[in-house]
Formats: sequence, C-alpha cells, structure tokens
Amino acid sequence: MDRRARETAAEILATARLERSVITRLPSAISPQTLSEAYDVQEMLHRHLTAAGHGALAGHKIGCTTPVMQAFLDIPNPCAGGVFAPTVHDIEGRFPHADFVHVGVECEIAVQLGADLDTGTYDRADVGRAVAAVMAAIEVVDDRYDDYRGFATPPLVADDFFNAGCVLGAPVTDWRSLDLPVVAGRMAIDGREIGRGVGGDIMGHPLEALAWLATMRAARGTPLRAGEFVLLGSVVATEWVERGAVVEVELDGLGVARAVF
Repeated sequence: MDRRARETAAEILATARLERSVITRLPSAISPQTLSEAYDVQEMLHRHLTAAGHGALAGHKIGCTTPVMQAFLDIPNPCAGGVFAPTVHDIEGRFPHADFVHVGVECEIAVQLGADLDTGTYDRADVGRAVAAVMAAIEVVDDRYDDYRGFATPPLVADDFFNAGCVLGAPVTDWRSLDLPVVAGRMAIDGREIGRGVGGDIMGHPLEALAWLATMRAARGTPLRAGEFVLLGSVVATEWVERGAVVEVELDGLGVARAVF
C-alpha cells in the first residue's frame, strides 16, 4: 500500500466523519491490509480532521482489551485510536443524538499521564510511574459503518476504532492506594444496570493495556505525552443508546461519569 493509497483512504474516512455519513468498505486497492498500514492511515486521518476544524487530539482509546469486548467484536487483540479534544467532556457530557450514525457507550477505566512515554519497551511498572491520575470514564462510540462485522480489523483501526468521544470522571490522584485489578465497574442506562466487570478484565491489569499502547506508539515515533489521557478498555459490552438515554458508569474508588443523549 503506497503513500497515495494511504492518503486516499484517509481522505475518504475524513470526509465521511465530517459529513456524518455511513462508511462503506474501502476499495481493496486503498484499504489497509495490516495494522501497521492502518495506523499510517489513522495518522493521516487525524491530520485531515484537524486541518478541517475537527480539533486537536487530546487523548487515546484502546479497544478489545477485555474478553467481553473481544467476544463482542470477534477481535482478539488490542486496537488503538485517537480522541479529539472537542469530543471530551468532564464528569457529565451532553451529546446531541443526531450527531451520530449509531451511537453506543462503554464503561471504561482511564488514566491521565504526568510524564512522557517516549522511548523503549514498557511494562506496567514503567507506565505506572508516568500515571498522574486514574478515573472512571464513558467512551462514546459510533457505528459509522454499513456493516462493521463485514469489515476487516485494519480499516476499523484506521478510522479510530469506533471512537466518537468520551466523558472523563474526576481524576483520582491517590490511585496507588487502589488495587486496580479488583476495582469493580458498573454501567446503567436510565437507572437500569446493563453490565459490570472488574479492572482485571483489562489484559489482567489495566496498566498492561497502557504498557501495550506506550510501547507501540514509541516504536512508531508517535509517543504518548504528558497531559494526554488514555481510555484503557471497556469492562462492559457496548450498549447502543436511543435519544433521551441517560448513562452512568461507576467504578469503586474512581467515582462516576455520566452522559446524556
């Protein structure tokens, strides 16, 4: 896949995102075939969206880090995407339902970085030293595709792997007093519990997901930076929401986040 093919793919995806139109499968000549090609297209997509006024990247998401989400999407490995600043809300987010093709929500643990992770191969102890705060979060996802189950994984990654925004709970700076793998999380919609899970569902330990992303991004020369946040993965399967839905996630010791559509 040459540079022109990657650029064409990024342009098509950017146009669809800006116009909020349904994305159909890319022609084979310009569709990324590997995850490396997918992240190349994703970086180009980010540049197109920022130039078009979509804002700058503020953070990152990692999908398919838990058994429930790997089963939901039938994808066995982590996949990363970017999160744009205008789509990020604190504590409670209000989202126009009409802004999405098919909107869903996920129950996440998020971290905020206090130091760069810019070189080398990382383990969870390494990345833990760089984490300034941990928080409850809702990832807002958009099924922008005519049939996402018919898409291969690389094109989904190229398009930020469904991300459409998030709500970040209040940052918890004394998070080291918590045993993150046993932190329990719950998601409710309109007061009815939808699902629950624990931090250890995320690759055995939430910081393993961060170590994976930090290592991958450093190897690509696009490292994680202080001040950025990372959504580490959902402990509850994606739930698609209707207009008027009120979503709340709560994680023990990490507080709550709320979204209204």
